This record gives sequence, structure tokens and C-alpha cells, in this order.
Amino acid sequence: MAAQYEKLHLFIDGEWLGLDGRKSQPVLNPATGEEIGRLPHAKTADLDRALAAAARGFTQWKRVSANDRSKVLRRAAELIRERHERIATVMTLEEGKTIGESKLEVLSSAEVFEWMAEEGRRSYGRLIPARGEGHRQLVVKEPVGPVAAFSPWNFPAVTPARKIAAALAAGCSCIIKPAEETPATALLIAKALEEAGLPKGVLNVVFGVPSEVSSYLIASPVIRKISFTGSTAVGKLLAKLAADGVKRATMELGGHAPVVIFEDVDPEKVAPLAVAAKFRNAGQVCISPTRFFVHEAVHDRFVAKFTELSAAMPVGDGLDPKHKMGPLANARRIDAMETLIGDAKARGAKVKTGGSRIGNAGNFWQPTVLTEVPEEATMMTVEPFGPVAAMVRFKSFDEVVERANRLPYGLAGYAFTGSTKTATAISEQLETGLVGVNTFAVTVPETPFGGVKESGYGSEGGSEGLEAYLQTKFVSQM
Repeated sequence: MAAQYEKLHLFIDGEWLGLDGRKSQPVLNPATGEEIGRLPHAKTADLDRALAAAARGFTQWKRVSANDRSKVLRRAAELIRERHERIATVMTLEEGKTIGESKLEVLSSAEVFEWMAEEGRRSYGRLIPARGEGHRQLVVKEPVGPVAAFSPWNFPAVTPARKIAAALAAGCSCIIKPAEETPATALLIAKALEEAGLPKGVLNVVFGVPSEVSSYLIASPVIRKISFTGSTAVGKLLAKLAADGVKRATMELGGHAPVVIFEDVDPEKVAPLAVAAKFRNAGQVCISPTRFFVHEAVHDRFVAKFTELSAAMPVGDGLDPKHKMGPLANARRIDAMETLIGDAKARGAKVKTGGSRIGNAGNFWQPTVLTEVPEEATMMTVEPFGPVAAMVRFKSFDEVVERANRLPYGLAGYAFTGSTKTATAISEQLETGLVGVNTFAVTVPETPFGGVKESGYGSEGGSEGLEAYLQTKFVSQM
């Protein structure tokens, strides 16, 4: 497996820097536990060099026309698409998701670059009618400046792509720290941008101890914006660091998505959609459906079908296309599953299927369905981030709205109903940044992606995602 992986580097000021004189850490294949690569950590001198490169790169890149920036991004998208099978293989090796999911993610990343390439040509200002002759009033959009971006391990291609593409389309330079557990995918994206003609220093890729790298970069006066995707706890810390420098921040944090299944749907038809969404990337998705509120009239039928499909799901190495779910990305998630499911069982929850680790090699876990999960179970409060679905009954609309909204998180929420009136009402009542009604598809490149409450603020994707990297200047000219 190691032979299929990439040699790992830092990418600073257009130079690929290896292990020489640097601390390093192993990268493991979650399907086998095998070490497949060694990742160099950036030294303080490396971070200083990246900051200096980003400052110079911004000065150069912001002067490049939006049309010419678009050409670079579109060429990078073409290269990513041409190489998607190779990039997908690397992603599955380091993250574990199935090869089919990896291919779709890489192709989606190419779409992100294409869409931002075009949207960057439309970052319009406006002319405001003046009150006197000879007076011009202009609103101009300008890039905010060098960006520090931090992305997680669960989507190693599309999350960095969102941050990098929007920053570059706006005219910003970017230093990104992808997750140390899944570094090669982002490096292959950086390689595509380099070969597409991106000037050196405009994009820099660094790795290291996350808290040390993030605090160092955010404290630098060079950085004018940060973008973070990850846990709420870490997001709060980074938001405080950004506030010290009055720096703009986009925070895409954790969720705990409710799914409301009303009595007027066919539960046997909804169940396959729910299973596919729940066990995508082994449930390690910030918008993964987690708390299933099922009306008592259809609860038993829905749970029966959901359980049947979950129990039959083939689990194994993601490189084998016959498998529909791969391993968890790291051993920490195994520990979390054992703790959360054990707590739920101790509080009265019933295991309908799954509930255990699969074997001793790799981080495989059975697709798990729990019923009669009480609200006081930790799983109903803490995002499980794994292949477990909690099923609970409800009786009335008002009851389920209160229960769905009771947590401090508000990233994604879903509802299934045959009533237009109910669909409208639940979409208005769910306190989430993303709402899927009769669908689990809530994100494409042209739509905003972000949460409310402790799930963060700001949006990635869509015109809103580009706007996050622009600042407004008013010019009054006589």
C-alpha cells in the first residue's frame, strides 16, 4: 500500500520541502494500520517563510485580472479531473472512505474550482448616484489579504478546495494547513495549481502540531482572514485568536443533524435514502444525519427497513469497490463509538444491529442502529461522528421541533413529508444553516454552506463563499 502513496512535503514559496532537518509523524492507512508515509512538520523558520511568501504573493496576485485568475483556476480544475482516479486512490489510502466516494469527492473539488473561477469574474462593485454634479461615489470589492486556512481529515479534497478556490478567486494568497492524518490529497491539489500557472508564494501548504501552527499563523500581522472547518471546541479557540487581531473568520463547526420523518411518507422508500446518507464516509460527515425523529405511526416500519439495509451493508477496505463502507479514519473514532454506544445501552437504548468493532486490524466498525435512545444519553448531545444512527419516536409537530432544536448546534437538518404545508413549516422552524426537505443533498459548489448557533458563522460555497474573502471600499471622488 505504501508504494501507492505519495511522498509527502511542505509546499512553501513554490518549493517542495521534505523531511531534512524537520520533525515528522507517520501517516497510517486506517484499513490496515500500516504506515504509508512520513509527514514533515514545519519549523518556525518554515512558517515565517510561508508568511513572507504569502505577503509577496498577495501583492502580485491581487494585481492579476479576475479573468486571468479564472484561467489558472479552470486549468487546475482540468488537471484535477484528469487525475481524479489517482487522487481518489491516495485519499482512500489515507482517510479510508470507499473509492467510489473518493472519486466523487475529487470530481466535486474540480467543480468547486471551476465555479469559483467563474464567480471570481463577477465580484461586482457599484456606482451610487451622487448628490452633486462632478461627484462620483463608488463601492469597490477588494481581496481581504493573505488567508490562513485549516481543514479537517474527513473530506481531504473538497474542504481544502472550497477554501483555496474562494481565496484565489477573490485575489487573496493562502496558507493552508490540511489535516496531518490526510495530507497527500491536499498536496496533489496544490500540485495541480502549481502546474496550472499559479505564481509561487500565492499558495503555501504547511503541517505540524495543529495548535502551534494555527496560533503562530493567526497571530501574524500578515494574515487578514482565517477559515476553519472542524470541531466547535477548536473553532472557539481559533475565533478568540482571530478576535485578538480583529481578523475576519469563517467558522464551519460541528453539527448533530436531526432528521424528522413525518407520518405521511412511505417509510420503506425513505429508509434507503437515509441509510446511504447516514453511512457515507462511515458517518464521519459534519452534516451526517444522526438523530432520527420518526413519527410513531411509521416508526416501526422505518426502523425495520433501515436496520435490514444497515445489517446488509458490506464493510471493508475502501479500495475494494464491493465495499459500501470503509473503516473509521483513526483509532480515536473507535474509542468514541465504544464510549457513546456503551453509554446509550447503559441508559436503556436497544441495539437493533451492529454495535461492535469488526476484527482487530484496521478501524472497522459495524453499521449500528439504536432504538429507544433517551435524551439524556450522551449520544443525543454529542456529535457521534461515526456509523451509528439513533432512532426515537415523536407524536406531534411542536414536540419534534422542540427536540430537534434543543442542542446548541445548528449545521444541517432534514425532514421528510408529503405535505407542502408541513414542508414549509418545518423548513422555517429548524434552527440550522442547511435544511433538506425530502432530500439529504444540501451542498453543491454554487450554494452556501454554513451553520448557525455553535455550528459556526459565515459560509463557504456560493457567492457568499467568495464574498467572505472580499472587503468593501467606498470611494468618494470630486
